[in-house]
Amino acid sequence: MSLLRMPALFIGHGTPMNALEDNCYSRAWFDLGEMLPRPRAILVISAHWYTNGTKVTAMAKPRTIHDFGNFPRELHEKQYPARGFPELAVLVQDILEPIEVETDFEQWGLDHGSWGILAKMYPDADIPVIQLSMDRNQPASFHYEVGKKLSLLRDEGVLIIGSGNVVHNLPAEIVGAEPFPWAVSFEQFVRENLTSLEEPHPLLNALDREDGQLSNPTPEHFLPLFYILGTWNKKEPVSTPVEGTEDGSLSMLSIQVG
Repeated sequence: MSLLRMPALFIGHGTPMNALEDNCYSRAWFDLGEMLPRPRAILVISAHWYTNGTKVTAMAKPRTIHDFGNFPRELHEKQYPARGFPELAVLVQDILEPIEVETDFEQWGLDHGSWGILAKMYPDADIPVIQLSMDRNQPASFHYEVGKKLSLLRDEGVLIIGSGNVVHNLPAEIVGAEPFPWAVSFEQFVRENLTSLEEPHPLLNALDREDGQLSNPTPEHFLPLFYILGTWNKKEPVSTPVEGTEDGSLSMLSIQVG
């Protein structure tokens, strides 16, 4: 049990190569791992586990999933041997009732939205990790409400990480391009509304905006943000420890609650 309330993070994970490269983003992730209170366990909601229904990993030894192609062999061979935490998976199921959460004992593991970040934050892989999937059939408000329920885990020493990107339009990417105007506009709208006290939260309909549709042709990289916003108690500081946009249409913005 932890007496210290853990923060919660949304991390813009970007390219899988960040797991290998030494750059401003990977160094910032390392710094976060050094500066944050050491968690008892980590719960990740990754853009790359987008499922029918809600699932949670419950295996003792989650495998490292290389869910990408056309990258160097070194990246495909990268392993992140963190242990799982089956008891935490059961606790997540209890907290989220009456939502039905399926336990996954063998199909999934840690995808690159999870281990790609953690390999920099906690390179020794010595903190247990579980992943929670996002139900593709549910509206943004559902994911936000799940985040509210998960906030209890922050008082149990669990670091909750949402892994995605505020702006994620890969077809529009141009290597080395300056941020497109619609990407700048949408990221600014997100920034301005992170600490909104309005209900329903203004960001729940963000992807209905024209710049939101251009920034996120599909929603799965934006949805993890709602889990993190849901953990906010309306009083804690909210900061952006990592910033930047790559190739015109990929925001690396990270958001810290607490």
